[in-house]
Amino acid sequence: MKTIVIGSDHAGFVLKEALKRHLEEAGWTVRDFGTHSEQSMDYPDVAHPVAQAVQRKETERAVLVCGSGNGVSMVANKYPQVRAALCWRPDLAVLARQHNDANVLSLPARFISEKDAMDCLDAFLQTAFEGGRHEMRVKKISSGIQIDR
Repeated sequence: MKTIVIGSDHAGFVLKEALKRHLEEAGWTVRDFGTHSEQSMDYPDVAHPVAQAVQRKETERAVLVCGSGNGVSMVANKYPQVRAALCWRPDLAVLARQHNDANVLSLPARFISEKDAMDCLDAFLQTAFEGGRHEMRVKKISSGIQIDR
């Protein structure tokens, strides 16, 4: 069975719950790292465990949601093997997968409709990394140093 990790802060809670239902209806097993209400909380408290699950290869892909999508992306991208992409249109999610091998989808709950978020999620999950010329570029993300070709 396919497993995906998901998490949000309070601003993303309602959207996270809708995305979780959407994933489960599509046959995914969802590990929900919280939050579990709209009560104010700090997004790093959820983003760190989600990113750690990706870093440890407990899951291949994850979804993070906060008000703007920026905070959770910033936290997740602190982890060397995590490539979180902030997306608000499906074509951005496709390119994030094809060209950047993004493994975390970050969504801006306050700036995206539920339908657009689901379309981004579907695109993110259905799109493969192209590899090829993008392979070296992706390696340069985590290395922190210039890699000669």
